[in-house]
Amino acid sequence: MLASIAHRTPPRSYGPWEQVASTLAEGLVVRGHDVTLFATADSLTGARLHAVAPAGYEEDPTIDVKVCESLHIAAVFERAAQFDVISNQFDFLPLTYSRLTSTPVVTTIHGFSSERIVRVYRAYDDIAHYVSISDANRHPALTYAATIHHGLDLTRFTPGPGGDHLLFLGRIHPDKGTHLAIDVARRAGMPLVIAGVVHDETYFRSLVEPHVDGSLVRYVGSVGPAERDRLLGGAAALLHLIDFEEPFGLAVVEALAAGTPVIATPRGSLSELVRDGTTGFLVADADEAVAAVGRLPTIDRRACRHEAETRFSADRMVDGYERLFHGVVASGRGRRPPAA
Repeated sequence: MLASIAHRTPPRSYGPWEQVASTLAEGLVVRGHDVTLFATADSLTGARLHAVAPAGYEEDPTIDVKVCESLHIAAVFERAAQFDVISNQFDFLPLTYSRLTSTPVVTTIHGFSSERIVRVYRAYDDIAHYVSISDANRHPALTYAATIHHGLDLTRFTPGPGGDHLLFLGRIHPDKGTHLAIDVARRAGMPLVIAGVVHDETYFRSLVEPHVDGSLVRYVGSVGPAERDRLLGGAAALLHLIDFEEPFGLAVVEALAAGTPVIATPRGSLSELVRDGTTGFLVADADEAVAAVGRLPTIDRRACRHEAETRFSADRMVDGYERLFHGVVASGRGRRPPAA
């Protein structure tokens, strides 16, 4: 299991890729698989841990990103013969090693940061086993082995009673629509809590921070699991008014796990995650979002939790990967052909 080393696995607060790698690794361990997790040295796991980076480079500025990433990826492939399959939860760079080993590599594509990186995925499409995290995030130039939605350890999420405030949870960036959440909450006459890491400082300073007054709009920073659970369970709804093609949206299914409906823009995966009128509302703009806030009493919070239990549990995710790993190993596809 090759995890990102931007953050610890599992992350202390922000770190969706590391969270998915952790949930999958721990789920496979529980099922009796012999798993080696390649992650930061401070990671917590029931698997064997192999580490090059002492900590996440987003958390320790003394770490040289390229040096540690290079050594981190190399460590997996230098030991590839020890494994039946390599689960690449990192990104596209490990693919450049994949023709050098007979061990099949299953790569989860967490999103495309740029159209430029598709070139790398296409170069290894003939031997790769690509997993899309939503049907919406499939690139037409690539061949996929499966779509497997992310899953959650539902024991870490408590169905909450809701409350009189709205919640924004995620990266503070124009793509995520933090400023729209502020506008919608103001027009709906409800307080807003903003939680998340600042990914665009200029955007935060100009369009978010001026509205933070500690009362109607509160910013609580990046939050860990316990505080995230409390905030989600105590919110009337999660506002996810994105302005990009969302590959998945882990905060959305976390909200459902806490019994909290989601008001979202139907971009990217959102129409796969939110059942309009049942677990939240899909809206075209801020006007529709304000109207949706008024319709929140029609949503049964138990239905939101049930959706998480049936569609977004860790067991369901592990089932999908376990089935895929077995099939890949049995087929032998992606193994290096014998030398001429």
